[in-house]
Amino acid sequence: MRWKTVFLSDIHLGTRACQADRLLDFLRHHPCERLYLVGDIIDFWAMSRSIHWTAEQNTVVQKLLRMARHGTQVVFIPGNHDEALRDYCGTAFGGVELREEAIHTTADGRRLLIIHGDAFDQVTRHHRWVAVLGDMAYNTLVRINIWLSRARRLLGISGYWSLAGYAKQKVKKAIDFVFDFEDSVIHHVRDRGLDGVVCGHIHWPTIKDFDGTMYANCGDWVDSCSALVEDDSGALRVVRWDASMARPAPELQPHKEDAECVS
Repeated sequence: MRWKTVFLSDIHLGTRACQADRLLDFLRHHPCERLYLVGDIIDFWAMSRSIHWTAEQNTVVQKLLRMARHGTQVVFIPGNHDEALRDYCGTAFGGVELREEAIHTTADGRRLLIIHGDAFDQVTRHHRWVAVLGDMAYNTLVRINIWLSRARRLLGISGYWSLAGYAKQKVKKAIDFVFDFEDSVIHHVRDRGLDGVVCGHIHWPTIKDFDGTMYANCGDWVDSCSALVEDDSGALRVVRWDASMARPAPELQPHKEDAECVS
């Protein structure tokens, strides 16, 4: 089906962890009227240490530009890993619009703030060296997970298991307690009189309702391979892409209190 809007974040092109092949498969099966790229699309942080740019990653860039040429409105909101592009917000490259943020109106009339979210991460804002070390540790876990996945396939073990996701789940409550990322974003959205927010940054795909204010996170394309999609009624849902099945995997539910579809 053709979606009204697709939201993608944290692709991290230029790294070994980027799952460009799965993203390409997702884009082929999910044409849309509007595409938001919600930050950390290109990982300049990692590329300053070493560059890993594959043919599939190059095809992702070509695919995005092709979508823009063929009528999809493509809006790119840079994140902290591609913050160098923030100097060019207000311009367009190959039909792709660069913006600091955007206000998206859903088909049912809700006004959503579209931001990457790093402005609400106290570590990224005030302790960048800690953020860089955390990023290196996370990428190491993801790379280990690639070998674990190959071993699982050789052993005939079905399904996808994420070491990075497991570690993230174990420490998430502690991180939330200290930094309270989601609550900070929601307070900002309410202060601006908006109905909700779509962001990325923390690699945790989810949709939640905070007393009538929607919080939605796109997830990422290094671990969860997830996106947000909006249908013609204005309902948003999380889609985790299972490339081997060429269809959305139905089991995604990061927290039992989260909703996969909010209208």
